[in-house]
Amino acid sequence: MSRRRITLAAAALAAAGLALTGCTAQTATGEGGLEVDLSNLATTTEPGTAPVELVKWNLPYEPMSLDPMYTFNYAENTVVANLCDSLVRMKPDLSTEPGLAAAVTQPDDTTVVYTLRDGVTFWDGTPLTAEDVVYSLQRQTGETTTSYFASYFQNVASITATAPNEVTVTLTQPDVLFTQAMATAAGAIVSKQAAESAGEAFGTPSGGLQCTGPFSLESWSSGKNLRLAANPGYWDAALAPKAAALEFSFIADESTAVNALRSGDVDGQFFYLPPAGLTQLEQSDEVTTTYGKSLVFWTMTTTDFDGALGDERIRQALSLAIDREALTKVVFQGAGIPATSLAGPDYWGYERDAFEEAYGEFSAEPDLAAAKALVAEAGTVPPIVLAVQGSSAVHEQTANVIQAAGQAIGLDIQTKVIPVEQFGNLYFDPAARDGIDGFFTTNYGSFADALDVYQFFASTDSHNYTGWDLADEPLFAARAETDDAARAAHVIEAQRIITEQLPWIPLAYEPVTLVQNDRISGATASFAYLYAPWAATIGGVE
Repeated sequence: MSRRRITLAAAALAAAGLALTGCTAQTATGEGGLEVDLSNLATTTEPGTAPVELVKWNLPYEPMSLDPMYTFNYAENTVVANLCDSLVRMKPDLSTEPGLAAAVTQPDDTTVVYTLRDGVTFWDGTPLTAEDVVYSLQRQTGETTTSYFASYFQNVASITATAPNEVTVTLTQPDVLFTQAMATAAGAIVSKQAAESAGEAFGTPSGGLQCTGPFSLESWSSGKNLRLAANPGYWDAALAPKAAALEFSFIADESTAVNALRSGDVDGQFFYLPPAGLTQLEQSDEVTTTYGKSLVFWTMTTTDFDGALGDERIRQALSLAIDREALTKVVFQGAGIPATSLAGPDYWGYERDAFEEAYGEFSAEPDLAAAKALVAEAGTVPPIVLAVQGSSAVHEQTANVIQAAGQAIGLDIQTKVIPVEQFGNLYFDPAARDGIDGFFTTNYGSFADALDVYQFFASTDSHNYTGWDLADEPLFAARAETDDAARAAHVIEAQRIITEQLPWIPLAYEPVTLVQNDRISGATASFAYLYAPWAATIGGVE
């Protein structure tokens, strides 16, 4: 897609005012009287103090794989975070600390040296070596790699063992995303011997897994459950599990999952969308619901820039017509924060003041007059077709809000229901997007840097499936900039372009919704549960 000059977006957004809503959200009340305090999101829950034989946890679906390089989704990462340690560890407050690498040094901007921790073994007792680290990272590099994290490795020139306990990564240019990604599953280390022996079956029920985490993979009965056992030889005594075993079920139906939590058949679950039974969970005397610090956001993506949403004025108009406050109260039952840009306050891991000032330039307040003016200026607009995931109340209700907003400003918005088992094809298959102008999705960057969200729109990024590339210049500059203040300036410029042009329309920020049975406590409450051993601190409540 060729670069076009930005024209009307700034004026349209200025007309909406400069109110800052998402950053200062207070207690929200949804339908049915549900009250959620969004002003002080949690990072942890009170650690359990007593040993417990078994913790039963539910996943919204069965993982496709437990091989870390294929775990770019909720259920997969929820499990693997307890199995496979990364070179760097994400803390519950979304900052980082040493993981398998006891030290990380950068002698220059294109060289990163990882000094490995002594005394670490895989579950089978074999020692962690530099060769295992080289293997785990190298298989995610190159044009033929199938790793879901390949975008983080695009500037890697070489990965070598430079000492028995040292691995050196040489970059073709400075890359702040690569270094931060080592705190995610992109930096998770597996046994070279086990992975090569299992081949393509590695990480599947038949191929098994071999990592260094606080839990080991005990069994995986496809279609039934997945069971982990505490690792008695875990290197980090501070995270030695109190639970002897952790068993995952795969209850996809929200109502069934909520009932299982209320009855005690399941001890806990992370929800990436508020379940329809959230009020029941809040009112239950058997469970505790905690809302955690999060990098997840709810958005409407444009899939066809040659279609009805191709004119930025129509995207801007639709965004100005949406009542996000009502959406978060009705659709998210009060467990959501109106989004003014894709990357909200939890992404401000550096130069916070600069990002907060830039964030204040945008508004979540609707402005129908400005929206109608943009539609009139754009002229005749064909019907806008949005894909809606079947069996999802959040998708259906969001579509209703968007349709009402469109109708208020003269836009005809239609929906097409896509079965849940086919909805994921929209991300990867152009044929699945044929005849569709946009769809709703939860999405997230993997760490507290807004660049990791906006990088989705770089022309070189594997997640950019539509070809929108109008923010390439500041995005490329930010990725190669190691000075925090200079990097923030580039990211803020990219944010301005993306928030004005709206290739994706931000709708809401989604706190982590964590539910735990009152017989246990200790699960990580923040987004870090996807990449760090969130279950190691779970124990019984005495």
